[in-house]
Amino acid sequence: MNPAPESPARPTRRRVVVAGVATAALAAGAGVAVWRARSGNNAGGSAAPLWALSFQTPQGPALEMARLRGKPLLVNFWATWCPPCVEELPLLDAFFRQQSGNGWQVLGLAIDQPTSVRNFLAKTPVSFPVGFAGLEGTSLAKSLGNLSGGLPFTVVLGADGTVRHRRMGRVTEADLAQWSQLR
Repeated sequence: MNPAPESPARPTRRRVVVAGVATAALAAGAGVAVWRARSGNNAGGSAAPLWALSFQTPQGPALEMARLRGKPLLVNFWATWCPPCVEELPLLDAFFRQQSGNGWQVLGLAIDQPTSVRNFLAKTPVSFPVGFAGLEGTSLAKSLGNLSGGLPFTVVLGADGTVRHRRMGRVTEADLAQWSQLR
């Protein structure tokens, strides 16, 4: 005698187990993605579109990204209205001054209004170049791995032009010490 067919309104134990396993796998995948985005462990990949861009600077002339290729480069997406961004700028400036002799370059890409950036930099100057990325900078940051669109966001590129590290949120001295070993 065959068992009675399953009722669609009442899930069987097998369906519950399969649904539980699927939910756990989905949660694990999402957890790994968040961990990789926060920890910077999503190295690799190409930043090819970045090298074709140019950005206006507060001083006026355009900064051609192609001119920065061939040396390690730290790109920091920031805004004047972002407290963690403002807090990390002196740390990034110190990194630039200490590491520029070792071939390091730092670029700040402001996702902000040019007037706000000029006024901010007049009061709080930095040694490294700053470019105006505007709202398009959000799309650029996403293409480089900033899936949440938050700020600050930092990308470290090797001399070969590939993304080596990503950091969502404020950088630390430990981050910079680790990255400075990159060539």
